[in-house]
Amino acid sequence: MKFKGLAVAATALCLGFTGVVAQETPVAKREQMMKQIGGSLGALSGIAKGEKPYDAEVVKTSLTTISANIKAFPDQFPEGSQENSAAAPAIWENNEDFRAKAAKLGSDADALLAAMPADQAGVQKAMQTLGASCGACHQTYRLKK
Repeated sequence: MKFKGLAVAATALCLGFTGVVAQETPVAKREQMMKQIGGSLGALSGIAKGEKPYDAEVVKTSLTTISANIKAFPDQFPEGSQENSAAAPAIWENNEDFRAKAAKLGSDADALLAAMPADQAGVQKAMQTLGASCGACHQTYRLKK
């Protein structure tokens, strides 16, 4: 009896795992990565605008998330993953430039992390730097809604 219950539980677990793996498509993965970057930028923006108090840990975590995600981001665009996506065809047509723009944001985030903004004014300057890099990429490589 215990064996049958264990077998049913194991089967259910495997089926659940298959569902999780199936959702981890390149489009879903890159959308999740971009949502995390957006959330990090939102946290930094709140500090920059004075809506939230300066918090060094929030700044560090946000910059670290941006850096890590954007470095892995360009690898989430395999051929054939254009469907149901806000990704512009230019990503596949000019992948070298797309990767360069992502690398620029990554190096900007790393430089800001190394210099670690120490107050609201520093976070405001950081947001200008990050915003310019984000905008340069979105202008060319994100479809307009």
